Amino acid sequence: MIVLHHCPQTRSMRPLWLLHELGVDFEVRTYPFDKTLRSPAFLAKSPAGRVPALEIGCETLFETGAITEVLCERFSPDVMGRPAGHAERGAWLSWVHFSETISQHAAALTQQHVALREDHMRSAWVMKLEAARIGKCFAALDGRLDGRDYLLDGGFSAADVSCGQAVYLARYFATFDGFERLSDWYGRISARAGFRASLPAAEERLFLQTFFAPWDLPAG
Repeated sequence: MIVLHHCPQTRSMRPLWLLHELGVDFEVRTYPFDKTLRSPAFLAKSPAGRVPALEIGCETLFETGAITEVLCERFSPDVMGRPAGHAERGAWLSWVHFSETISQHAAALTQQHVALREDHMRSAWVMKLEAARIGKCFAALDGRLDGRDYLLDGGFSAADVSCGQAVYLARYFATFDGFERLSDWYGRISARAGFRASLPAAEERLFLQTFFAPWDLPAG
């Protein structure tokens, strides 16, 4: 039995999407984005109190990159994954884990815009810097997609899922302006049934608006 512990619009959307792509049976346990994640019961699954956590057989995993690698090795090593010795193994690993580079900047902006509720707590400089860093990540993806439909020549894989989920969240803070290849790729992957199945219901959304000018402090 596979059980995914999940908060909508967080990194745990990444294994949720991947599980849908793999077509395996699994259960989702959804949590609010609050102190519930600090409960002893949840900390036993994820010691830093963060999602995702994935129970698979007798084992519990708690890092998105590790979860991605294990799921692909077990269920789809040659399609969603790239096994050891494969010519694209290095590129697959690089782009699977590049998603965390994107996510760390989106997480910093989530803290500024969502978690810090008072204007005096926020830093316009941090918001501007992190939005610029997301732009650099978008540029890296756009460059990689020159002449490619997906991040790997061999076709759609968990590398696209990992980076695609990170871009899904990063789009709340930066636009695709000037990144036509990235925009086209995102259109392709976000049209997939697995992506659509992993989206939150309206009442579950953490982000209720976009923040395209992060150096302009919101009022109120």
